[in-house]
Amino acid sequence: MNRLLLAAGALLATAVTTFAGDLPIQRRPNYVQPEVANALFNWAGFYIGGNVGYGWGSAIGGNPGGFLGGLQTGYNFQVSPKTVFGFETDISFTSIDDTVGAAKFGVDYLGTLRARLGYSVDRVMFYATGGAAYGRGELDMGGLSNKQFHWGWTVGAGMEAMVTPNVSAKLEYLYVDLSDRTYQSILGPRSVGYNTSLVRGGVNYRF
Repeated sequence: MNRLLLAAGALLATAVTTFAGDLPIQRRPNYVQPEVANALFNWAGFYIGGNVGYGWGSAIGGNPGGFLGGLQTGYNFQVSPKTVFGFETDISFTSIDDTVGAAKFGVDYLGTLRARLGYSVDRVMFYATGGAAYGRGELDMGGLSNKQFHWGWTVGAGMEAMVTPNVSAKLEYLYVDLSDRTYQSILGPRSVGYNTSLVRGGVNYRF
């Protein structure tokens, strides 16, 4: 009887093993790391670049205008995925001048010290900007020429787009108002102020 039970058990075990071997294998699907969505471009960091443009404005009753070109540098903070705050300073040498009667007024250079607040959409940032401005003017009247340094203020707006992760291109408008300074002339002291609109394009390299 025991032998019969053992034989029956062995036969059952063999049948179960054979049946299980014939079943299709349920393979666990391979785990695939979900694709991480590309993050919005991070504008944070230090940058330096160059710019060229044109300026036109008013002084001594005329409309001095001309080309300008120079350098800028700054630093951005990525406050949130879409908000950028930063500081920028620049200086440009200019050909801006105009002659009214016997007087000629020109601007040797213009510079700014500004804050920037931007809204970024992936690789493009739109920004508003404002701060201090400075420049050196020259008044020539009747052969008497002298230069004065001006302080003032500036406001403006622009857009900047990333061409590569390290290179960006920008286009901006600035309004600059320089306070009056006293120049010497053949007719005596003359108070001269200067305001200008600047449109310029530039390229920045990010570190």
